[in-house]
Amino acid sequence: MGTFQIEGGHQLKGEITPQGAKNEALQILCAVLLTPDKVVINNIPDIRDVNKLLGILENLGVKTQKLGKGSYAFISDALNLDYLESDKFKEEGSGIRGSIMIVGPLLARFGKGYIPTPGGDKIGRRRLDTHFKGFIDLGAEFRFNKSERFYGVEAPNGLKGAYMLLDEASVTGTANIVMAAVLAQGTTTVYNAACEPYLQQLCKMLVSMGANIKGIGSNLLIIEGVDSLGGCEHRILPDMIEIGSWVGLAAMTKSEITIKNVSWESLGVIPATFRKLGITVEQRGDDMYIPAHKDGYEIQSFIDGSFMTIADAPWPGFTPDLLSIILVVATQAKGEVLIHQKMFESRLFFVDKLIDMGAKIILCDPHRANVIGHDFKSTLKATTMVSPDIRAGISLLIAALSAKGTSTIHNIEQIDRGYEDIDGRLRAIGAKIIRMS
Repeated sequence: MGTFQIEGGHQLKGEITPQGAKNEALQILCAVLLTPDKVVINNIPDIRDVNKLLGILENLGVKTQKLGKGSYAFISDALNLDYLESDKFKEEGSGIRGSIMIVGPLLARFGKGYIPTPGGDKIGRRRLDTHFKGFIDLGAEFRFNKSERFYGVEAPNGLKGAYMLLDEASVTGTANIVMAAVLAQGTTTVYNAACEPYLQQLCKMLVSMGANIKGIGSNLLIIEGVDSLGGCEHRILPDMIEIGSWVGLAAMTKSEITIKNVSWESLGVIPATFRKLGITVEQRGDDMYIPAHKDGYEIQSFIDGSFMTIADAPWPGFTPDLLSIILVVATQAKGEVLIHQKMFESRLFFVDKLIDMGAKIILCDPHRANVIGHDFKSTLKATTMVSPDIRAGISLLIAALSAKGTSTIHNIEQIDRGYEDIDGRLRAIGAKIIRMS
């Protein structure tokens, strides 16, 4: 188990470039299975979850060629579908939740797809009903081996377009259904579809491969099935979650940081949400500039003077992946804020670590936490922690970088799942962080 040792209390300064978006990469990589032709993908992040998925694709028979840093070519012309029912796949597929998204492309192209119960963050129940209900609506037959916790869908006679109203605007569920529907016979209408930028990117990539998709960017997608898809070249967006993480880091450490090439048009309400905490976020071209907040930052109130609440919601609402960052940043703000995590019931359970560091947080229930900011009148204290998941892990790292003294964070493999060379990039802007085995 890896460990970070962090000497906190230092101001940072410099430029940092966000990696390619993890959540987009997992969708885009699965889409290469839809065609036997060459697909080139650029700006792929070098992180654990993505590398695990690359390993699964290679074991499935996808020919993979690294063209340069973050750039790969893929050819899926001779796949080994027997791998899907092997013990090796059951072990590898269960280690990454994104592996669920290979099912849609395989079902569309080969009439069958299998997946073990996928792993990922321990942040509460994350059901797969939306995925499989969509496949069933398209004409697939579903089976579940309860003893082996192994899912399968089969459509030997092909898929047929259908109208469906999703029970939740699941991003991965929508991605899986769209990838299945692009090769189905007839028209598929997906209402209450997710419309996150990463889902939009997937749809745009599929269109460049020859798919017919209308309504991209809305919650109503209309897909006319085509006979086959061809190759393409695609570039992954910068990771909005990492961008938000750097904003939080800059504020907590009173640092002057420029985040390069953030793709402002894809950030939605993220900059405005940080501004609600009193953080200055400036647009400079396509860069984001965060000045050193030497006098701190003050949480705003609503127009009528009532207590500020920040909650997550499906896009274009505020992403749940950044609520833990907002919570940590609020611990040193002036004022109070209620953090309402609506989508996952276990994602706030890391706050006990922050309370141990001296943060003033009242955990109201599994979904809500009231944060009373210190206004930098007292600093957080260094401590020893264990990272429970990706987003809590980066939040604890930000807390440690702002704390007085030397902190230790164990189980940093969780952080490595979502952040590329994070210790190296932090050292480049002045952080005192050491990686230890």
